[in-house]
Amino acid sequence: MKKLLMLAAAASLVATMANAQTTVTTTGAAPAAVQIEPQYRTKIKTYVTEHKLRPVQTTEKIVVGAKVPSDVELVAVPSEWGPSLTKYRYVYSGDRVMLVDPGTRTVVQEVD
Repeated sequence: MKKLLMLAAAASLVATMANAQTTVTTTGAAPAAVQIEPQYRTKIKTYVTEHKLRPVQTTEKIVVGAKVPSDVELVAVPSEWGPSLTKYRYVYSGDRVMLVDPGTRTVVQEVD
């Protein structure tokens, strides 16, 4: 009888732990896409050309969804790029402007 109670308690504990793990892994939300109006895309490209930005050199390719290495300097987005983008920072890498969430250092958008 004692073994049966121990077995029932263990089974209940395992079921509770499995349920808690499922809850944790399924509640994450995907980051929202950053929308850039066409006129601001043009301003960003003009800014890069006029300021003759030099691309940063990294060992790993910087892509959307990846974290920017901590040794890469994030640059403040100029206000002329649009009010919705000033909360981000940017990195110029491989002839591409990459918008970065400064809190997580995650690339949220590539400006092509």
